Amino acid sequence: MTDLFFAVVVFAAAFAIGDRLIRRVPPMLHTPLMSMTNAISAVVILGALALLATPRPMAQQLLIGVAVVAAAFNIVGGFAITGRMLKMFKSEGTAQRGDGA
Repeated sequence: MTDLFFAVVVFAAAFAIGDRLIRRVPPMLHTPLMSMTNAISAVVILGALALLATPRPMAQQLLIGVAVVAAAFNIVGGFAITGRMLKMFKSEGTAQRGDGA
């Protein structure tokens, strides 16, 4: 139970610190920040899947599952937001051709 408590405390601290740091990022830096968080989320998913490969108590499996879902949500949302922001920088001719160039 001590390991579970420690994991929850680390999770809560990481969440609080991360939230505080991200809120201080200027809007013009959000796209590069989103790319970095996508990479971090991919590492979280790989680590979580590696943890799920070994037998663990049900509470730990649930927390690992929450980590996978949260990281996947971050990746999908990050790509969606990055895509929308990149569309803002395309010229009218490029957007009409649809060739992605």
